[in-house]
Amino acid sequence: MAEAQARQRGGYTDDGSAMAESGVRFEVDGEIATITLDRPEKRNAMTFATWSGLARIGESLPEQVRVVVVKGEGPSFSAGIDLHMFTSDGVPGQGSFSSAAKSGEAGIEQRVRQFQAGFLWLRRPEIVSIAVVRGHAIGAGFQLALACDLRIVAEDVSFCMKEPALGLVPDLTGTKPLVDLVGLAKAIDICLTARTVHADEAMRIGLAEKVVAGGDLDQAVQDKVAELLSTNREAAIATKRLLQGAQARTLEEQSAAERSEQAARIKALFG
Repeated sequence: MAEAQARQRGGYTDDGSAMAESGVRFEVDGEIATITLDRPEKRNAMTFATWSGLARIGESLPEQVRVVVVKGEGPSFSAGIDLHMFTSDGVPGQGSFSSAAKSGEAGIEQRVRQFQAGFLWLRRPEIVSIAVVRGHAIGAGFQLALACDLRIVAEDVSFCMKEPALGLVPDLTGTKPLVDLVGLAKAIDICLTARTVHADEAMRIGLAEKVVAGGDLDQAVQDKVAELLSTNREAAIATKRLLQGAQARTLEEQSAAERSEQAARIKALFG
């Protein structure tokens, strides 16, 4: 019953049919929402329906949610794109890249824009998103982890930006956060070689905030969620807005933004 209620709050039908099609579970417990990629038999490989499902969750996220946890069922976060999408038959009921190509470049761009929506909302100022990554995080899986604000990973994690090796480019909003996190040269190296980045390197270059043993992963996430929920919600939202805009602003512009946000907070608290 609780799961059905969470689905309903998340904008899905009680029977979870949209969930089943997308291979995504969505549950809400108070201020915490959990998104679980749920195709463990396929190492949580993603399809068009997965990306549409993520977008629908973002559109209907309950207002009380402050933390969104994104994880994969089973030993892998996500093996990336379901390889059936490269075949002529594609994924049953969803088509393939070859069928998508028939819509022309403008049509393809529109579809990609719709899929990107499932990743962009994870950066909203009013939430903090945490990717909980174990095992494979390849291609689209890597980009989903990059879409989140924080990444807590297991010692067995394997990040890989596979798209260039498949003749594609990373298009699920992953290129900017990758460059922001590791720098241009390192991002070029990771993407254009399609090599694997393991836990020790991920921690060293800034892809991960914390690396723990696989058995300690759930507890590490619970501890981080508790820390995030311990701060004032409105102050956290305003601070995240400031941090997100800092890189694009000059020092003077950032100082002005700080003054504006602080004036609003002081007025709200003491006015």
